[in-house]
Amino acid sequence: MPANVLMPALSPTMEKGKLAKWLKKEGDKVKSGDILAEIETDKATMEVEAVDEGTLGKIMVPAGTEDVLVNTLIAVIVADGEKLGDVPATAAPAQKAAASAPAAAPAAASVSAAPAVKTAAPASGSRVFVSPLARRLAKEKGIDLTALTGSGPHGRIVSRDVEKAKPGTAAPAAKAAAATLAQPPSDDAVLRLFEPGSYDLVPHDGMRKVIARRLTESKQTIPHFYVSVDVTLDHLLELRERLNGQAPKNKEGVHLWKVSVNDFIIKAMAMALIKVPDANVSWTESAMVRHKHADIGIAVSIPGGLITPVIRKAETKGLAQISTEMKDYAKRARDRKLKPEEYTGGSAAISNMGMMNVSNFAAIVNPPHASILAIGTGSRRPVVRGNDIVIEQQMTMTLSTDHRCIDGALGAEFINAIKLYLEEPGLMLV
Repeated sequence: MPANVLMPALSPTMEKGKLAKWLKKEGDKVKSGDILAEIETDKATMEVEAVDEGTLGKIMVPAGTEDVLVNTLIAVIVADGEKLGDVPATAAPAQKAAASAPAAAPAAASVSAAPAVKTAAPASGSRVFVSPLARRLAKEKGIDLTALTGSGPHGRIVSRDVEKAKPGTAAPAAKAAAATLAQPPSDDAVLRLFEPGSYDLVPHDGMRKVIARRLTESKQTIPHFYVSVDVTLDHLLELRERLNGQAPKNKEGVHLWKVSVNDFIIKAMAMALIKVPDANVSWTESAMVRHKHADIGIAVSIPGGLITPVIRKAETKGLAQISTEMKDYAKRARDRKLKPEEYTGGSAAISNMGMMNVSNFAAIVNPPHASILAIGTGSRRPVVRGNDIVIEQQMTMTLSTDHRCIDGALGAEFINAIKLYLEEPGLMLV
């Protein structure tokens, strides 16, 4: 009996991807474990393995196809003795069903996946995100869900939104707000501002589309606030120099590891999350997710965007191990070879632009993280100590936080704990 090969979900939040390349052609013999194709997501390039033996009877989706929905039929493997003519020439029902609605992520999705919601498609074609309880209450009260504005995560309609609406009405206030909501200008409207022939159009790839969507959702749904401090780095730099000088060498005389300032920052943030556990959280509508370990995401710039690999249980790891993991992650991130479990989840993140000569900036929180630490460049600055002016190596760091999880006083406590560990790095050893 023919075996269907479906577009896999390579990460908990993946809905579609690009079928970049077929490594087998129709008529090739395949066995379980053989690599059939390469799939490109917004974050990485992954391989599709065969799970059945037989012959690749029919390729349903050609190489280079963009935006292939998860669970779409992409190929059929026929068993020995079956004829290639037995394979249908058109997509199977599974493909058509997948094309008509977004496929669900695997049940083993990590905490980076948004809570599952049911959707309704109003006449306008926009999607309504609503909790099951809110949907039931709206039906009982005769309330039009498409007229409500959701106050839950990512604009999701929750029970309190339904309870505030009047039964049997279409929530005029919500309709008025929607009508006056500013809409971005159309592509044609933007292009009319420029002289024809004075520009080239570069289509957005999957990564850029996902970055735009997720960060727009973040700024629209997460109430950000920001706190900044200056950190003196002299003790840290002295310790770093001594540690790197003592690093073991291989047979060629090359040091086996070399810790960076960024490695210290990762360790300091992890230790601060353990010291201030109320900041080591993620937001959900029903409860605060309080994490037992400090999993730190680190923004890595790659061609076309960025990706955030996660150092798991960073509070338990030494600087050398953190340094080794980060170098490996950074290399594989640029090659788009990271596995989904290596860049999903985490409760906090770091974005370091110090090497780009940026003095300070504020980053955008990317859920499920509740905070992100933005690092500026280090420089020699005059500092008042008592009645004297001294020159110290300092950097500015800014903590962006989700105000639903972390209030002002807690944010100040958290960033000052990070500052303490960086200014007195020996405390990370006790």
